[in-house]
Amino acid sequence: MNILFAASEAVPYAASGGLADVIGSLPKSIAEKGHSCAVVIPLYKAISEEMRSEMEFITNITVDVSWRKQYCGIFKAKKDGILYYFIDNEYYFYRDGLYGFYDDCERFVFFGRAVLEMLRHIAFKPDIISCNDWQTALIPVYFQVYYKYRQGYDKLKTAFTIHNIEYQGRYGREVLNELMGIPPYNSGLLEYDGYINMLKGAIETADRIITVSPSYARELLDPWYAHGLDRILVTKQHKLNGIINGIDTGIYDSKTDKLIACNYTNEDISGKSECKKFLLTELGLTVDNEPLIGIVTRFVKHKGIDLIRCVFEQIVNSGMKFAILGSGERIYEEFFIEMSRRYPDKVSVSTKFDSELARRIYAGADMFLMPSQSEPCGLAQMIAMRYGTVPIVRETGGLKDTVRDNGGVNGNGFTFKTFNADDMLDAICRAKSDYDKSERWESLVKRAMSCDYSWSASAKTYIELFEDMLSE
Repeated sequence: MNILFAASEAVPYAASGGLADVIGSLPKSIAEKGHSCAVVIPLYKAISEEMRSEMEFITNITVDVSWRKQYCGIFKAKKDGILYYFIDNEYYFYRDGLYGFYDDCERFVFFGRAVLEMLRHIAFKPDIISCNDWQTALIPVYFQVYYKYRQGYDKLKTAFTIHNIEYQGRYGREVLNELMGIPPYNSGLLEYDGYINMLKGAIETADRIITVSPSYARELLDPWYAHGLDRILVTKQHKLNGIINGIDTGIYDSKTDKLIACNYTNEDISGKSECKKFLLTELGLTVDNEPLIGIVTRFVKHKGIDLIRCVFEQIVNSGMKFAILGSGERIYEEFFIEMSRRYPDKVSVSTKFDSELARRIYAGADMFLMPSQSEPCGLAQMIAMRYGTVPIVRETGGLKDTVRDNGGVNGNGFTFKTFNADDMLDAICRAKSDYDKSERWESLVKRAMSCDYSWSASAKTYIELFEDMLSE
């Protein structure tokens, strides 16, 4: 198969979050299994001059943005065996930052149409276009409205992956004619609750809808999680699939990671205690045997920060420490800073993004807390397990699919069901109880480290889904 991944960001070229990691890893894993993969993203200003020097100019074309005709340059480069294409338009993409502009709708209308127009001018001929999040949601819409029956496009299939349904590309009805150029008789594809909803258009028109974990796929049929789109998803659940994301096990490897104080394996975890001592010293916390809870997250409501606030001092006073890294809403930042002042020998807070410190927390903490209200997939709990740090999570989305409670058989962490601070506290207390039993804890750490959350298993599931699409 030939698979083209369309996305708004991809490692190593441009990244603002987990989507870039997925697009940087999944195509490589599928290609390793004998299929041809390519990626297309915008040519952002953020892409370095060094990377630009490795690109080859293919051609330039014009792309319709409703009544406008806009310049589109097409570049390509090869990285780690994957072919990358870049859509160039300096007016839309040569800016500081990737998103958050007043004309984001127009920018990604252009990008969606440009991806389909590009196919006539490149050597790579995809069987499937795999689109990702709202920025590419118009690709399956435009394909159905304008391209489906054109020569060279007739056998093409489209898949659309929802990485986070909270972001939908929701705009006023005026964009339908002014920016998108969708005929009035096709407006129903995008209209939803009185607005134009780009995500809804992709759900309507793509051949398959994918979410980033099986549990999240089920949750999206529930109004609690679906941010208003449950009604349309219920009618399209026959094409809804959940596939858990993977992590790059080459980067996150306690055996080879050069950013941690001491390397170790699940056969010999003695080096983990050295990582803990180093981290405690680095953060200015008392070096002793009290359990250390790590938190690496954004300080926003849906990450469950309110639960932590409710019982934080109870946890500290029960004989536990915290290593916290993250930033976000000011109310949460100020709370954690106050806790670090109140308990300077037990609580460390760093309100910044620091990937190297994050790695040392993953390796040096004993437990990793993720009490999310919703979590489409979650990568941090999988990374923590790679370093033998036991996750404590709420059973939602990908957290439910990857963490099994240690109260059962062969658990690899601790879980709680309801979004309730006392239930979270109970899970933490159970974790501390097992921590105090050294042999039981060591077995748990080794089980967590032996879990396979590489992209290999996920890639196999994607391949099976894509093959099923082509057989129809």
